[in-house]
Amino acid sequence: MMRRRLLAAGLALAWLSPVVAEEVTGQPAATLDDGPYVFQTTARRYDAWWVCDGKVEHDVQRKRRKDTVIAPRCGYGRPAVIPNHVADPESVPYTGGRIVALSDIHGQYDLMVKLLRAHRVIDGNDNWALGRDHLVITGDVFDRGDKVNEVFWLLFQLQQQAHAAGGAVHFLLGNHETMVLYDDLRYINPKYVEVARLLGRPYSALYGADTVIGGWLRTRPVMLKLGDTLFLHGGIAPENLDLVTGIDATNATYRGSLGVAKDTVKADPATARLYDGKRSPIWYRGYFNGELDTPAVGRVVDRLGLARIVVGHTTMDEVVSFHGGRIIAIDSGIKRGESGQLLFIDKGQLSRGLLDGTREALPERQVAPPDKD
Repeated sequence: MMRRRLLAAGLALAWLSPVVAEEVTGQPAATLDDGPYVFQTTARRYDAWWVCDGKVEHDVQRKRRKDTVIAPRCGYGRPAVIPNHVADPESVPYTGGRIVALSDIHGQYDLMVKLLRAHRVIDGNDNWALGRDHLVITGDVFDRGDKVNEVFWLLFQLQQQAHAAGGAVHFLLGNHETMVLYDDLRYINPKYVEVARLLGRPYSALYGADTVIGGWLRTRPVMLKLGDTLFLHGGIAPENLDLVTGIDATNATYRGSLGVAKDTVKADPATARLYDGKRSPIWYRGYFNGELDTPAVGRVVDRLGLARIVVGHTTMDEVVSFHGGRIIAIDSGIKRGESGQLLFIDKGQLSRGLLDGTREALPERQVAPPDKD
């Protein structure tokens, strides 16, 4: 409760002081390490910024013809490789290979890496190891945890590596991506309030359209169909099925609307459904809160010509099946920093991957009141 009060007070004042930051985070501001935040300031120049041991560091790199490499200083411990042409994973055709899915990482970088290594999605050096297969992240990297930037950089790098190998890493936007990009910081980890203060920018500006990661986020879809499976963060409400049947137009509309004033997008019928805080694809919980029973869910899935819908957003503490396998919930509670699970879809067979590297059959659970995030 004290941490929440201090954070709310700090946000109301725009920034936390170093003294308040120490009270909130439990560590002195001087121990803060984060970065890089890379801005493209001209067509040929990148400016990289870090906070290392509580001090701001800066580097300038000229854009290269192929890859521009930002050497690590602190925060993300690998070189930040910026390709001249960023891979488009949605252009990689799905030919029925294996799919691995994860959701709601919320800044838990170390746990994510442990889970991906355990199932050989990445190797011991954190490079792509899944060949021509597909990895899907159904949103919510922002907020709560204290290694948000590291997660984004690793996923960005893996997307390029996967594309070169003939596979794909798909990152879908969740409600927390939209919240932060619209400067809604109610769930931000206190570390980032202090980082933003030291860098002299609002936190949302560290992921602005002029940044490498922020620009990449603005290209990401909200829904993805691979074979007979639909992936999205929250869910699709029965009145919004046309958003799925016109999935390319939906994703294009969402990408085009990011950054438009919130009042404008909510007043425009073309975008209002995408920003509804209860019914939109990044917020909907109707599969789990009793709104839809199993026959109703079956009708939704059948009308869309799907075998199943895979969603995050509603925390279940495990990867689990609902409604006779028509809904797969993959928010396994990784955000709590204790455990996490992966979903595997392999030749039509579904299983879940545990933190110790073992796999097991997907259990079926009955609808119960959800743990809302």
